[in-house]
Amino acid sequence: MHQLLVVTLVLVALCCLGSVDSSAYDKIVSHSRIRARNEGPNVCALQQVLGTKKYFSTCRNWYKGSICGKKAMVVYECCPGYMKLEGMRGCPAVAPIDHVYGTLELVKATTTQQYSNTSKLRQEIEGKGSFTMFAPSNASWDKLDRTARTALESNVNIELYNALHFHMVNHRLLTKDMKNDMTVSSMYNDLGLYINHYSNGIVTVNCARIIHGNQVATNGVVHVIDRVISPVVNTIKDALDVNDELSSFNAVALASDVMDKLDQPGHYTLFAPTNEAFDRLGPGYLERIMGDKAVIGALVNYHLLNSVQCSEAIMAGSVYETAEGSTIEIGCDGDSLTVNGIKMVLKKDIVTTNGVIHLIDQVLVPDSAKEVMELMGKSQSTFTDMVSELGLAAALGPKTEYTLLAPLNAAFTTEVMSTDQNLLKLILENHILKLKITLNELYNGQLLETLAGKLLRVFIYRHAVCIENTCMVRGGKEGRNGALHVMKSIIKPAEKTIYEMLIADRRFKIFLSLMETAGLTDLLKQEGSYTIFAPTDDAFDGLSKEDLALLKSDQNALRTILLYHISNGIFINGGLEGGVTNLLKTFQGNNLHVMSVNNSIHVNSVDVPDSDLMATNGVIHVVKNVLYPGDLPVGRQDLLLLLKKLIKYIQIKFVSGFSYLEIPLTFIKRTITTTHYIETVPDQTTVIRIIGESNTTKVTRVTDTKPTTTKVVVEGEPVITKVTRFINGTSSRTQVTRVIEAQPSLTQVTRVIEGQPSRTQVTRVIEGQPSRTQVTRVIEGPPSITKVTRVIGGGQPDTDERRTEGPDFSKITTIHSNPNLIDEESERITKIIQEGGKFAAARKAPAGIRRRARLVKRHHKPRE
Repeated sequence: MHQLLVVTLVLVALCCLGSVDSSAYDKIVSHSRIRARNEGPNVCALQQVLGTKKYFSTCRNWYKGSICGKKAMVVYECCPGYMKLEGMRGCPAVAPIDHVYGTLELVKATTTQQYSNTSKLRQEIEGKGSFTMFAPSNASWDKLDRTARTALESNVNIELYNALHFHMVNHRLLTKDMKNDMTVSSMYNDLGLYINHYSNGIVTVNCARIIHGNQVATNGVVHVIDRVISPVVNTIKDALDVNDELSSFNAVALASDVMDKLDQPGHYTLFAPTNEAFDRLGPGYLERIMGDKAVIGALVNYHLLNSVQCSEAIMAGSVYETAEGSTIEIGCDGDSLTVNGIKMVLKKDIVTTNGVIHLIDQVLVPDSAKEVMELMGKSQSTFTDMVSELGLAAALGPKTEYTLLAPLNAAFTTEVMSTDQNLLKLILENHILKLKITLNELYNGQLLETLAGKLLRVFIYRHAVCIENTCMVRGGKEGRNGALHVMKSIIKPAEKTIYEMLIADRRFKIFLSLMETAGLTDLLKQEGSYTIFAPTDDAFDGLSKEDLALLKSDQNALRTILLYHISNGIFINGGLEGGVTNLLKTFQGNNLHVMSVNNSIHVNSVDVPDSDLMATNGVIHVVKNVLYPGDLPVGRQDLLLLLKKLIKYIQIKFVSGFSYLEIPLTFIKRTITTTHYIETVPDQTTVIRIIGESNTTKVTRVTDTKPTTTKVVVEGEPVITKVTRFINGTSSRTQVTRVIEAQPSLTQVTRVIEGQPSRTQVTRVIEGQPSRTQVTRVIEGPPSITKVTRVIGGGQPDTDERRTEGPDFSKITTIHSNPNLIDEESERITKIIQEGGKFAAARKAPAGIRRRARLVKRHHKPRE
């Protein structure tokens, strides 16, 4: 018994060994030697499916007793390098070392030896040198196409000689030297030999498996392989181009821009669908997808692996990541390869310089290339049918992004299906989200808007993701226009608060009365996320009116008991980890011990007959017992007797003098409402100034109440300021044009008023007879520019035209937050008009503006 245990531990250690400096092939041979230890020295145990090849198998295959899903028998033979001796047990003799030619006979590759002799290769591999020969087994030559073999045999000095040279390398190469994705040059024109060394111990050369390796010779080493290999010159792209059977896939690959990658060096596996495979997708499928580059890119990349997977390396189903990002399972069924469990491989191991191609008779369509409705499986068929029958499919078009929360078929009970059609449609709309929400984007407390306008809450637990009252089934999918999440039951959005639900239920009158006495009713009404184990009136059956009065008389005791029923956070049955105790901390301070067993909840070993009653501010679980912390004593005899009537599932301790601590109600939200009354004045003020007998000044200010910021930008680029004055008379027209030029620059004043959304507009209109001055200033929000336009009009036009210089504005330096500037400008302009329109050169400038006086000779025609 002890020896068996030791051997078992050794086997486990060997199977788990991963850091030893040896190849996977060498490890597998070592395992086989240990498994055959009872057969004698140097014996290896191999597995073989009846009538097929033998394998040095992995621990996985050995303990399953199968290869490629077929029952395998155990075969014992000498490990590589050893021989049997007549009359002796096992393989006690070391095989003699000979040159490569002699070693071919030793490993029973006699056909290769014969061809070496016929093609004049014998002299070379018997002589000096260091060679590696990948020698096809006798069975391999027998499986070679008859035409190809005849061609070799009819031209032994060239074709056969070259073919054998292609199986050779001009240096010794043991399996431990063969790394995965290695390329070595053959002895025929240095054409490449593509080596793959897999973790399961399989070693391939151009996808031919080494079935007997490391037979060392005096001038090299011999490895027996399971097929005849031929030179490779094409990339995957080249192979697609020349194969008419793959023209449809070739067209899609070209349109997706993936073809460029398939023409570059690399290590790929392509599962290439034939033309017939595309025809099975239905008429017009290619035409529909060719316009969507994302879809065809996903489609092509889903057929591509970023590693070389030769068929001989597949001994059991394994999952591989595709270039598209999702995974596929590659397995085998006897001699056939399977993809996602389906036999679909028509032709295996088309070796190229950058990988291998397997032809398949089905198109693999990834989820990312499907519409969301196409992601639905058989387990959601009822939901699929109802979406179509109730007219919701029209809203779920290929260009619309949405998310389906599809309940399993079992959720649609007879009661649900008998619901009114309008209500049933509303129920389904609450299972359709308006946006694409993937599983990785969900977080606790998130609100999801449905097609019906409801907001659904998300709850994230250790082992579950739930929405309202139900949780997701593992295996959500993401399509090109949305996502699919499978739900365990129908989603029932909450409509009422915990308080409203307890009131409407009418089973919780005593509990609600006690909550009110304890001043805790607001906790049931306020916003939040709470879990409450609410005791029904039945839980208080043993109490008299006097008992209830006693319980209400001690507020600290009452609050301690009630708050032990309430926990912060929403915990529904589906979110609890099954079979283990979930600790929920209560507002009282102690933990509730909650278990979920067979889809039922138990709290402190008390059954919960009714659970997951969803409220807008939490969830209610109904109990028929009052809960009490098991480690909390009672200090009064009268209260102890009362509690014993209520609580019978535990033994309550009595500690004389013990009193309950006051629990601060910091978790109850207090709302203070303050109302402010603000008087406002009209936003528009009109001021009318009358100057003289015939002149009227009208000032209109429109100012929004929000604050603004005034900026003055002074730019120094050379400009010309032009002021035009129009003086109209009865029978003549005088036009005065003032040109103020400054070299090399003239200052331009730009006012930029920032402050969204405020707008200030000041309009001043100065009217009079016979002359009129109008000044308009517009100051608007970001970015705005203040423009000043002055027009002085009089009586009839005068024909004389003269030029004169006006005030010099070049010295304006800053105007910043000067509310008096507008009034000062208004008064200055009014005085000018009263004085007959003359500009006083030496007049004092308004505050904040420096003006340079300039003497100008003026000629005025008498005004009429």
